[in-house]
Amino acid sequence: MTTDSLRGAPPHTSKSKPSVAPFRGGSRLPSLRMKAGRQHHAGPVAYLLLGLVALMSLFPLYWTMVAASTDNTRVTQTPPPFLPGPNLFTNLSRAWTEAALGKAMLNSLIVAGSIAVATVLFATLAGFAFAKLRFTGRNGLLTLVIGTMMIPPQLGVVPLFMMMSDLGWGQRLPAVIFPTLVSAVGVFFMRQYLMEAMPDELIEAARVDGAHSLRIFWSIVLPVARPAMAVLFMITFVHAWNDFFWPFIALNMDNPTVPVALTQLSAGYVRDQSLVMAGALLGTLPLLVMFVVLGRQIVGGIMQGAVKG
Repeated sequence: MTTDSLRGAPPHTSKSKPSVAPFRGGSRLPSLRMKAGRQHHAGPVAYLLLGLVALMSLFPLYWTMVAASTDNTRVTQTPPPFLPGPNLFTNLSRAWTEAALGKAMLNSLIVAGSIAVATVLFATLAGFAFAKLRFTGRNGLLTLVIGTMMIPPQLGVVPLFMMMSDLGWGQRLPAVIFPTLVSAVGVFFMRQYLMEAMPDELIEAARVDGAHSLRIFWSIVLPVARPAMAVLFMITFVHAWNDFFWPFIALNMDNPTVPVALTQLSAGYVRDQSLVMAGALLGTLPLLVMFVVLGRQIVGGIMQGAVKG
């Protein structure tokens, strides 16, 4: 008797399990790992296309600088100039003085900064409520908010102007700031981001620890939503800085924003195109500086959020 039969083990049968052949591709795993760790470099066609896109994007800014550095006669010639002229600083000085761009830039900074900060704060609050809180009528309110995006802003100009006049804000900066403190686009944008970036388990854990909604918003939602808040701030700031329609109605030439002030340069029987381009270049410089300063942080925040997600 064998040892297996003494222990009560079943006797071996003739039908044995087929042997599993070893995976022949196992030798390729190190090479696959090495290929996965390599950095992929773009080819010459990709660099060529990127260069063309960059040139097309920068050409309007370059043409504005060229037109601002020449005189009105040279700008209107055919073919137009493609190299900068000698009158850049002279035209910039004239545009700064004639359009009172110093006060206009200060007003635009106050208006755009206030609108951007308020929009980011309120849109993040509303986006958190629509994304993670459960309350009666949530879907109906969200549909109503999204529906306001379909209404042309021109329809509300007359009642809005009457409301600002009744409040005593006519021809003053609050008349431009308060009607645009929050936007439906910002609420929808933050709601979509928070739905994907913030797990429900994180909020439930904070609830178990005794945190209320405001504490959750301050300690959890704001750090998670920082990349989207940076993007929304920049988009809102640029839109508020370039807005012309409502500031032109609500303000006058004694207290203008930059787009409203630039209309003074085109007034007159003969329009000086070089002077108008010089004013447009001055009005664009603060946006370029802001993008250079904050662009790297915004892109880095977006990539960090994408990797964490």
